[in-house]
Amino acid sequence: MIRLLLALAVMAGWAWGAEPAPVVKKHSMVLNGRTLEYTTTTGRLPIANEQGEAEAHIFFVAYTLDKPQGKRPLMFSFNGGPGSASVWLHMGVLGPKIVKMQEDGSYPPPPFELVDNPQSFLGFTDMVFIDPVGTGYSRAAKPELGKKFFGVQGDIASVGEFIRLWLGRYGRWNSPLYMIGESYGTFRAAGVAGYLVDKGVAFNGICLISSILQYQTVQFAPGNDLPYSLFLPTYTAIAWYHKMLGGGLQADLREAVRQAEQYAGGEYVAVLAKGDRLTAAERTAAVDRLHALTGLEKRFIERHDLRIEIGRFTKELLREQGETVGRLDGRLRGVEGLQGSERPEFDPSMTAIRAPYTALFNDYARRELGYESDLTYYILGGGIGPWDYGAGGNNRFAETADALRQAFAKNPYMRVYIGSGYYDLATPYFATEYTFSHMGLPAKYKAQITSKMFPAGHMFYSFKPSLVELSKDIEAFVTKR
Repeated sequence: MIRLLLALAVMAGWAWGAEPAPVVKKHSMVLNGRTLEYTTTTGRLPIANEQGEAEAHIFFVAYTLDKPQGKRPLMFSFNGGPGSASVWLHMGVLGPKIVKMQEDGSYPPPPFELVDNPQSFLGFTDMVFIDPVGTGYSRAAKPELGKKFFGVQGDIASVGEFIRLWLGRYGRWNSPLYMIGESYGTFRAAGVAGYLVDKGVAFNGICLISSILQYQTVQFAPGNDLPYSLFLPTYTAIAWYHKMLGGGLQADLREAVRQAEQYAGGEYVAVLAKGDRLTAAERTAAVDRLHALTGLEKRFIERHDLRIEIGRFTKELLREQGETVGRLDGRLRGVEGLQGSERPEFDPSMTAIRAPYTALFNDYARRELGYESDLTYYILGGGIGPWDYGAGGNNRFAETADALRQAFAKNPYMRVYIGSGYYDLATPYFATEYTFSHMGLPAKYKAQITSKMFPAGHMFYSFKPSLVELSKDIEAFVTKR
């Protein structure tokens, strides 16, 4: 009798260890005067090996319009890290509900509040939010299997496999397809586009929010002077925001960063390349120019050999005022106990978002989506192991720019939207421009790329005017087809 019950349990899908069916719920919202009836589907999909054995389960939240008109677009969304859940784009930009921050994107007073999103992408596309293995509620089936997914190639393959599975299970193979990724999520999106095009999945468009496709552009390392020049225009923008620039540079942001770009892409590259072959006069001229473009003291610039690393800049810029500036968003300020330290104690732009998004997603998942789990929802870190960046083990000069180039070559109708923040030190905009100008894309593909700057940081959509503008941009991007 017991064996019979167990057999029936397995057939019914509720045996011990079986993954429960996704939770399906009906909702409605008013968006721009129009009532939208939509369905949420929340659960986990198994990622199996060639023998059909589940090696991981990937958590997702899907939003689909109940009565679509015409062929409804579908957008897959994820964030970065590595180790970040999809919650930032989900509850900061795309979803029907968003976290209420202060007007400038700074920390809101608790208790935190989830509010209707009049800029929700649901008005023009269905959406699937993906939490890669080790983020959110996504887990490897066994702890020892985690390392298979905690790396560039394993991550791309598992997210690509999830998308393939989802298209099949929910009958969306022939929908207009889009991806949107943020930060490392742009690195993933470029890789997934190249990975899936060979499996018959071609995307109409990819949206890259605060992009990084080539780690050499942002990795401060001995022998790699490239980031010092690529970060400089962002240092200038942040110094401008805090009124630390002198002379005529403080008058206009765009003129200030234009001059920084000109110096960073020309003379500064030559200065760095010369190393200790610089003459005394050349060195003095470089110190003077960097002082003018960053607001940092000349002694500081000289002491650090004309090379300004992120942590030192964020600590030094407002040191005399006893404050630091954010890495994710250089507009935001922090106050620390150790005023004399070389680097910041914390990132005020990170602490501004972690608690509100964590609390509100956990509440939303249970209250609105009906998804119950006692697992920790890993919002950013805590769920992944060491990340494998490539064949070199610790080679952090990984890149997926070439995968994106190949996706263009194999799918000549694909389009790309790039959004960047002036005050973002995590993925500086000048590094993105450098990457795309060195991809070797033919001119006809460059015409299919749209690039936009926003007056905020890494999560530039947390600044309400930028959120409104971004939503309009992506709607035009998706509906253009």
